[in-house]
Amino acid sequence: TSASPRSLAGFVVGHAGLYQALAMFAVAYFIIGMTVLSVCAIATNGALDAGGAYYMISRALGPEFGGSIGIMFFLANVCGSALYVLGLVEAVVDSFGIPPGQKAGTGVHVLPQSYWYELLYGTVLLALCLLVCLVGASIYAKATFLIFLIVVGVLGTILVSFFATRPIGVPIRLPHFNGSETENGSFTGFSLATLRDNLGGGYGVDYTTGQMMSFSSVFAVMFNGCTGIMAGSNMSGDLKRPSYSIPRGTISAVLFTYLVYNLLAILMCATCNRTLLQKDYGFLRDISIFPPLVTVGIYAATLSAAMSNLIGASRILYAVARDDLFGRALALAKKTSASGNPVMAVILSWLVVQLVLFSGKLNTIAGVVTTFFLLVYATVNLACLALEWASAPNFRPTFRYFTWHTCLLGIAGCCVMMFLISPVSASASLGFLLLLLLALHYLSPSSTWGYISQALIFHQVRKYLLMLDVRKDHVKFWRPQMLLMVQNPRGSARLIDFVNDLKKSGLYVLGHVELQDLDMLPSDPLQPQQDSWLSLVDKLNVKAFVSLTLAPSVRHGVRQLLFTSGLGGMRPNTLVLGFYDDTVPQDGLARHPAFTSAREEVPLGFPPLRAPADPKLLSAREYVGIVADALKMLRNVLLARQLESLDKAWELRRAASPPPAIHVWPVNLLRPDSARYADTCSLFLLQMACVLNMARAWRRARLRLFLCVEAGTMPHAQEEKLRQLLKDLRIQAQIQLVPWDAVTRLHWQTRRGPPGGPAPAGAVEEEEEEGAVNFPANATQVSDEYVCAANKLVLEQSPAPAVRFLYLPRPPADTSLYPLYLHQLELLTRGLGPTVLVHGVSAVTSTQL
Repeated sequence: TSASPRSLAGFVVGHAGLYQALAMFAVAYFIIGMTVLSVCAIATNGALDAGGAYYMISRALGPEFGGSIGIMFFLANVCGSALYVLGLVEAVVDSFGIPPGQKAGTGVHVLPQSYWYELLYGTVLLALCLLVCLVGASIYAKATFLIFLIVVGVLGTILVSFFATRPIGVPIRLPHFNGSETENGSFTGFSLATLRDNLGGGYGVDYTTGQMMSFSSVFAVMFNGCTGIMAGSNMSGDLKRPSYSIPRGTISAVLFTYLVYNLLAILMCATCNRTLLQKDYGFLRDISIFPPLVTVGIYAATLSAAMSNLIGASRILYAVARDDLFGRALALAKKTSASGNPVMAVILSWLVVQLVLFSGKLNTIAGVVTTFFLLVYATVNLACLALEWASAPNFRPTFRYFTWHTCLLGIAGCCVMMFLISPVSASASLGFLLLLLLALHYLSPSSTWGYISQALIFHQVRKYLLMLDVRKDHVKFWRPQMLLMVQNPRGSARLIDFVNDLKKSGLYVLGHVELQDLDMLPSDPLQPQQDSWLSLVDKLNVKAFVSLTLAPSVRHGVRQLLFTSGLGGMRPNTLVLGFYDDTVPQDGLARHPAFTSAREEVPLGFPPLRAPADPKLLSAREYVGIVADALKMLRNVLLARQLESLDKAWELRRAASPPPAIHVWPVNLLRPDSARYADTCSLFLLQMACVLNMARAWRRARLRLFLCVEAGTMPHAQEEKLRQLLKDLRIQAQIQLVPWDAVTRLHWQTRRGPPGGPAPAGAVEEEEEEGAVNFPANATQVSDEYVCAANKLVLEQSPAPAVRFLYLPRPPADTSLYPLYLHQLELLTRGLGPTVLVHGVSAVTSTQL
């Protein structure tokens, strides 16, 4: 821990008294101790490289936090080095400077005093620190060890002096702004009366600044002298065994200085009156049995602190530069000598310290330094807390004397101290940190260090997934959870974007089936494809997961994904398929704005689209079988046709009036004899159209609901009933009556017998059970002529909408009729443009509060 040119214990005791001084030391070292525990935990959790706290934070919290804290820690060490150099200059000038008002010095007072002279003295001292740091860490270690021996010797002399020195009076010459006033302090020796007088607080004016002291201001100065706990960890790259040395060295230093401060406070309270403690911070020279040794000790300790901060700043700068977080801006700092000493980082750090010296304002620098250090300490605690809360198996430090409680206490203590010492500096530092975080988040390259955020997210997601109980599901909180099957993303870009609008904050999974046999392959072929799919999700800006599988057929693969996709209460409840037709697929990715506007290449890993002459990967029978499988598994089904022709940006942003429309046909057009508007499937279709209209990009569109009516069926009563249903469901839509007698007449003409008569042989009657249709043989009920008429009826409704929603009937129970079923779906949707066929199997609407 760094020493100060002034007698820190004497300053604190003189103003705060013994009781408050001991409390201050206890609080300060409690905060420091919590941080030390976090440092030791991270330092013993793996190999530690150069950079100290920066390395710990960057590898734990990621490059954004690491880079921003690295820069702030670098600046803290730079300003700290300048602070100690200026403090040493102040001490030298106090001892050897020509007194104000005298033109020539006498005796030892030979050094001129002025801003430029003091800058010259600081430059010389800083150059001495630079020479030591340029030689390397080994000479620095030897120099600091020598300084440590000197300081220990001085400390021993001071302790002896308290007992050996007889009571004396100490004349005190106050600074020139108080005139020529002189006061006398007293060293009384051990005296009960002196101890009693110094027990309580007695805050006065700081004679060096002329400011009135208070508990917070004294505490701030005292804490500033205790912020050197990272000096050892900054040298992590130069230590042989950092995981061994850093915990032992740091804890030993903290305990040693804490005991020394408390011991000195007690001895000073029992031997020195308050005038001496408050008016002369250098009184230890006056009471020492060998005064010059005290002066040497102060100089040595301060010079050691300046060197420690300079070499620490250079190591941090080197580590940040080596990680390439700021690109070429710090490329020069990566250069090292033959022995591995980062000489350019040392020189750059020296230059920045030299610039700070021009300020010449000790108090201003001190506030900034302490705030920066505290912010770094808080972040170290945050890193340890995040690692502990993430519960990752690989976080198992050999140092176990910490918990998440100590980390939280360290964070809270550092934050409170920051604002207690300097609210302005604390606010400015947090703002600067936020700017660096944002800049690195958007500009820094991705790293391979691992992101603690991912571990924390995993931990929380797992916890909440376990709390998501499917038995507590309620229709009021139903949301679509989509599984979109994609054969090749090149031909499905707009469909992927459209389904993203349909999900309404629900689960969205992109599924893909690779037709291969794992037994015949040397390794899993899906792993190399995963990155391409994830890059696609990022570029298209859709909130989707990716699920890939191997299967002998597409139908088996879709079954696998329906059974296994999702986790816990987050499982797909709706299957979305592209339509099965003979349309030649077009490369939609090449024309997608995500790639055309940014001039980026389409992600690699996706094969070219199928040529017109190439065979399809599945048959019509298998395609309809997938729909039937999904309905058996109680999944809703959406079939999307011609969605690649939907130019959403043009449709929704065109200034033409009226606004774009969404057409909704909630009647089973392939079963006009059983047309209902309030069955489960119709309500699900209404819900999906409403969900699309609620999406941000589709709010300008208008829902148009088509009510097919026949003569003699009281259409206005039907319209009023449907309007009431929409009101109960809170769905805003325009209802349009559509006469379809001409269409239904074609249907009845194709049946053998009049309406209401016996069904023809071979026809499968519809069985209704609780409103559900049980696999009627739809294909035997209507003719192609009727389907074409129904298609024409839909097509004639103008103006043309952006997208249409139609009722999707169940596939027939007889699998031999699958091709005919698909053929009639193709006739029904031919030429309609972007169309979604919808079949729902579960209740999804609610009129309850």
